[in-house]
Amino acid sequence: MLGKFLTRDETETIKLGEEFSKILKSGDVVALYGELGSGKTRFIQGVCKGLGVSEVVNSPTFIIMNKYDGRLRVYHFDFYRIDDIKEIIEIGFNEFIYNDAVSLIEWAEKVREILPDSRYEVVLNFGSNENERVIEISRL
Repeated sequence: MLGKFLTRDETETIKLGEEFSKILKSGDVVALYGELGSGKTRFIQGVCKGLGVSEVVNSPTFIIMNKYDGRLRVYHFDFYRIDDIKEIIEIGFNEFIYNDAVSLIEWAEKVREILPDSRYEVVLNFGSNENERVIEISRL
């Protein structure tokens, strides 16, 4: 499930995340990149749905991390409001991403230097109209 995909609306972005979740296993880290409003949270909602999370999935912009339980535990990070990587280190970020949970990280570019070398990268870009998204999924 690696490659470049085009989604035409939020529903398709969520569905792509759900399909992507099928390849995830315990301990995987997924770094998401994209402008504000590019669909990172929608994609994560699909991943969580595919992992059996029954809770409402919202971006933890103000609290930095949400934890969900499904067939795998999920840590959902949002670093939009982070200005200094030291803040992330101080909250024990490494303890969260180096364990048996799936870590989903919005605004991963803000913490790139402390991400594990082995990870998935999901880059979301706007398409040719306001609803389309071009989504590239790769594995490092």
